[in-house]
Amino acid sequence: MSAQTSTESRADPAKSRSRQLILRIAAMRAWLFLAILLIFFETWSRISYGQTFLFSSYNAQSIAIFAVAPLLLALGSTFVIISGGIDLSIGFIMGLAAVIAAHATNLAGQSLPPFAAMLVGITAGLVVALGPGLVNGVLISKLKVPPFIGTLGMFGVARGVAFLLAGGTTVPVSNSWFASLGNGRVLGFPVVVIITILFVLLMHYLLSQTRFGQHTYAIGANEQAAIRSGINVPRHIRKLYLLSAFCAGIGGVLYAARFTAGAAQAGEPLLLDSIAAVVIGGASLFGGSGTILGTVAGALVIAVIQYGLVFINVEPFWQFVAVGVVIIISVLVDQTQRKLGGDR
Repeated sequence: MSAQTSTESRADPAKSRSRQLILRIAAMRAWLFLAILLIFFETWSRISYGQTFLFSSYNAQSIAIFAVAPLLLALGSTFVIISGGIDLSIGFIMGLAAVIAAHATNLAGQSLPPFAAMLVGITAGLVVALGPGLVNGVLISKLKVPPFIGTLGMFGVARGVAFLLAGGTTVPVSNSWFASLGNGRVLGFPVVVIITILFVLLMHYLLSQTRFGQHTYAIGANEQAAIRSGINVPRHIRKLYLLSAFCAGIGGVLYAARFTAGAAQAGEPLLLDSIAAVVIGGASLFGGSGTILGTVAGALVIAVIQYGLVFINVEPFWQFVAVGVVIIISVLVDQTQRKLGGDR
């Protein structure tokens, strides 16, 4: 009997090390997905075209630009999903912000110089975007409406208002400064990519280095324990949905600047991509886990898939299949990670 116990005790450390290795690999799944995709497209490009895919500055910048809009939406969603919630309204909050920014820039341009008119447009777009976010937060924190239902309702409201304000069409913007914001370059790098990188660093600091981020993790891990520890959970949830709407507002303003037009449907196709980026990046839909850097990797995975399939002349509809497969694999990995980690 003692010999059997001794054998099990020797086996347990090896089993524990294997489990820890699997957990570490699972936590890095987004970066592994990204590495596999880059290797695949690089190999394909070398064999088929005799040129590089990964080390082309044009391809790298194109992928970065592809990733900007869904990443901006995903940054806010990361906080919400870590807290155990979901925000389905961000796509049309982005569209609403784009339409408002376009209208405000045009109206201000009638009496102000272009730079000042641009600032008015940006401010108007961001301020209006906060409105739906505040309503979402109140519905969920005060009225106890489930996040899925509350934000789905705001999805419809923001959609309708955006289309009404746009008159069912796009709103063109005639402002040189605004166009430069969306299409200009600094030292060869697109301005929208530089802005996004700076915002990513800010969000990473907010989530990983501040009390606000710690409270977000605590609420997602165990809301009742967070309440007992003294966290004002309703107020924090309102802040989370305001932050999510603000990120969508930035996405809308940059969309309007890039295309010199505001469109109500600007963020409609990006909603699922943004949530997918968060999930692929390692955040759990059960709450309590996730990182900004993981979300960045998830957004890059989607952007590489979208750009890479176009690059190798595959029908664009396969993008949906590829992204869907990656999402399913990521969720399965998350389930396995939770089981190995002892989570229920």
